[in-house]
Amino acid sequence: MEKDLIELERLTKALANRRRLAILRYLKKYTGVSVTEIAEEIKLSLKATSKHLGILAASDILEKDQRGLQMFYHISNNQRQRPVVKHILSLL
Repeated sequence: MEKDLIELERLTKALANRRRLAILRYLKKYTGVSVTEIAEEIKLSLKATSKHLGILAASDILEKDQRGLQMFYHISNNQRQRPVVKHILSLL
């Protein structure tokens, strides 16, 4: 039970940021998007965008795919998503 609470805390902290929510909203519309495209969409520097993407990826909310020198992101498969994440995504 304690492990479940720790996991829930980790996920809710990852989701409790307007920039990360903006990233998720954008990735709901478009899949396989580069860091550059995401940064331009949410009007944030590449460094800051990469940090937010790293937090979402570390929480298994996003998956990444490297092609050459660029990294592309998409929302993780729904089968792997926790119910809280699915609910938040449904609200975006």
